[in-house]
Formats: sequence, C-alpha cells, structure tokens
Amino acid sequence: MKKELFAVGDVHGQISLFKKMLTNWNEDIQQLLLIGDLGDRGENPKECLLLAKTLVEEKGAIYLKGNHEEMLLNFMNDPERNYELYCLNGGMKTLETFLHPGLDAEYSPTEIGMFLASRYPALKPFLETLPLYYEWGDFLFVHAGVDLSKRDWRQTSDEDYVWIRDSFHKEKNNTGKIIVFGHTITPALYGDNHTTDLWIKDNKIGIDGGAVYGGALHGVLFNETKLVKDIKIDNTGYVWDGRV
Repeated sequence: MKKELFAVGDVHGQISLFKKMLTNWNEDIQQLLLIGDLGDRGENPKECLLLAKTLVEEKGAIYLKGNHEEMLLNFMNDPERNYELYCLNGGMKTLETFLHPGLDAEYSPTEIGMFLASRYPALKPFLETLPLYYEWGDFLFVHAGVDLSKRDWRQTSDEDYVWIRDSFHKEKNNTGKIIVFGHTITPALYGDNHTTDLWIKDNKIGIDGGAVYGGALHGVLFNETKLVKDIKIDNTGYVWDGRV
C-alpha cells in the first residue's frame, strides 16, 4: 500500500481542471482516488470518463461509483425508461461528446443506447466494476455518504452510497472512520451558496467544490491518519495549495 492517497473531487466533465489537478499527483508514492461523477455537464465528459478508465487500468487508480455513473449505466441498460432522468441531470452532454451534437432530434433513446454500446463496448462493463467505497487507514471514501442510522455502516444500501444527502450530513458519525465524500457541493453544505473550501465536520470531509458550477476542483492529500494538504483549482485556473 502506498504511503499517501490523493483524492480528487467531482469532476463533472471539466477536463482542463482534471488534467491540471493530476499534475499535482505523485504516482510513485500516492494512491489516486476519484470520488465519482466524472461525466455529465462540463467541458468534455467523454474525455474525463475515458481518462479515468485509463487511470484505473494503467495506473491502479481507485474510481468510486457516483450517482452519475449509475444514471449512465441505467440509461445503457434501459434507454427508454431512463433517458429523461439522465438528460435532466446533464446526461445529454455526455452522450453528445461520445457520439455527436443534436442526437435528441435525430434518434430515439434506444438508438442512442445502441450507438453508444457498439462504439464503446468496454464502457458499460467497466462502469459495472466500480466500487461503492474504499477503506484506507483511518478513512472511508465514498461518493455520497453512508447510512449512519445503521449499526454497521456497511449495511448502507447501494442507492444510499451514491445518492444520500441530508441524513448523512446531519446524523452523528459513530463509525470510527473519517468519511470523505463528494456528491453534495460544499457551497450547499456551508449553506451560503458561495464557500468552495473543504467542508469538515464530525469526522466528515466534503470535497466537492462545485467545479462545474463555477466553483473549484479539490485534490486532497491524506496519509493513513490525517489530511495533509488540499489543492484547490478554481475555474480561472488559480491554484490554492494549502498544507495542513
């Protein structure tokens, strides 16, 4: 096991920020972890998803399943049933970058799903392998959170791992783990719709700075017992490097 872990927050298609953040990752001594939601919205979801896939397969990165990966999988499994929800959550941007703009006017959901599966046959099997959480030292990494009402957090439902919000944020963390999560942007966690800093409370660390909404992308460095450093890149490209 590597001595440190470098966790990247929700990218949501922001490929330029993603690539810039990766320049801060030292692959020789740091395990790379992606907290989920690589696609949908943003600059180029296709490139983000394929880069993440390469990082897993060639560099041993941990890529956690987010709710947007789940929605893409649901669309590919049943396009007619899941197309509208996926598009409402930024999925059309992903589909258009994988295929071409204007899909909605030309093809049915079933046809779009068939095109995607035939041109990128490895995508669906890859997304199906994504883990829901990752334990490392004193830390638990998960996309959305866990069900803190359970005696054992491992009894959390698959849906809650990728979708849970308020009940996780508000309930007492008695897991013995420091839980690092994305999914809910830190401006919402702070309640001011402005603050993009890490949200740290009750042994929970929120790392989704809302990059795709004009906020910031976080890259957070941990050793086995503590948070070491937070690198924050905003949408102007400004890099804030904060060592704890």
